[in-house]
Formats: sequence, structure tokens, C-alpha cells
Amino acid sequence: MDVSRQQAVNDDADPGAARGGAARGPRARTRRLMLETATRLMQAGATPSVSEVAEAAQVSRATAYRYFPSQAALVQAVVDEGLGPILTWQSSSADAERRVAELFDTAMPRIEAFEATFKAALKLSLDQWARRQAGTLGGEPAFTRGHRVDLLKDAIAPLKDRLPPREFKRLAQALSLIFGVEVLIVLKDIWGLDSRKMMSVAQWAAGALVRAAVVESMTEGDRSARATATE
Repeated sequence: MDVSRQQAVNDDADPGAARGGAARGPRARTRRLMLETATRLMQAGATPSVSEVAEAAQVSRATAYRYFPSQAALVQAVVDEGLGPILTWQSSSADAERRVAELFDTAMPRIEAFEATFKAALKLSLDQWARRQAGTLGGEPAFTRGHRVDLLKDAIAPLKDRLPPREFKRLAQALSLIFGVEVLIVLKDIWGLDSRKMMSVAQWAAGALVRAAVVESMTEGDRSARATATE
């Protein structure tokens, strides 16, 4: 990623460049510069404000806020950039356990590569929660998280016709506990595991949850069938 700062600040002189070729115009270069700058700061452990990113990128604050009107909007854009191919993940497998394993294989190395970015985003989420509890958040837009919800539901989609809706949702919720940057915090930071062992534990837990949900559903189905037969 290499964007000229001079090219970026020319955006002020060409406010209509976003139409018809924004991917190559000054406006796109400005946005790209800000994303790259914010990513660099977040990968270094910071959770920068829009003003801080503008200063680091040598872009005017007015221009910066035109692209990212709040810190939440900026961090969300950086997170989406970091997630990259995870957001477009797809599987052709009809086996839920295999699909979950494929999702973890795709997502976890990427999440680990951008670990500092996702931890910075988590820090913002926790900070906003604390300020909301204290009544000091004011009208600041909330930073929302939740990509994992749709990703995990998609991964276990083959079970949608096999599990009751409540159990399907519960499985997705259980899998969400072992998917995302929180897994790195628990297994690497607390348990001290290396990347390979972290991934092994996460994959094992995910597979165990999927199999347990299927077995539990089958057992309950057998019980219902036997109860019906004895009536």
C-alpha cells in the first residue's frame, strides 16, 4: 500500500471525483491514505481518533471528517479492511463441520495477522460501553460488531433443516465464543499457546460443538419418536 500524500490532499480541489471512477480518483486516494494510516496506527496498538489519523496522514481535519464522520466509522472501515477475504468467505461443502473448519482455516490466520487492529477495535467497543454505563458517551456513534453472526450462521447452514431454530441459533452463539480476536486473547495471551496450538484448540472446540449439537438433536428426536410410539 503506497499512496502519495500530495495526491490525497488534492481531493479538496476535486470534490466530484468520486463519481465515475472513484477507485482511481483523488477521493479514493484520500480515503485509501486514511485507511492505511489508521491501520498502521492500530497495528501499533493505538485506537486513533479521526483527528489523529488526519494529522498522521497530513490531511486536513475537514477532509478527514468528510470521509469518516466519527471514530466509530473510521475503526469500522479499518476492521472491514482487516477482515478482507473473511467477509466474502464461501464454502461448497454440504457438511456443516467441514464448513466450520474451512471458515476457521480462512479467518483465524487473517485475524491473527491483524491482531493488534482487532484488539484496538475491541478496546474502543469496551471504552464506549464503560462511558455509556457512566452516562458520558453522549451522542457519539456506537462502534458495532457482529460480522461473526452471519459468517457462523452461513457455516452451519446445512444444519438449518436438521436442528430446531432455537438449537440452530444456540449453536451459532456457542461457536461465536471461539471465533474472533477473543480467542487469541484467551488462548495466546492467557494460556500462552503459540499460533499452531491456538488454532488446534479452536478447531477442536468448534468441531466438538457441531457434533454435540447434531447428536443432541438426534437423541431428542429419538426420544420424541419413542414417546409418540408408546401413546
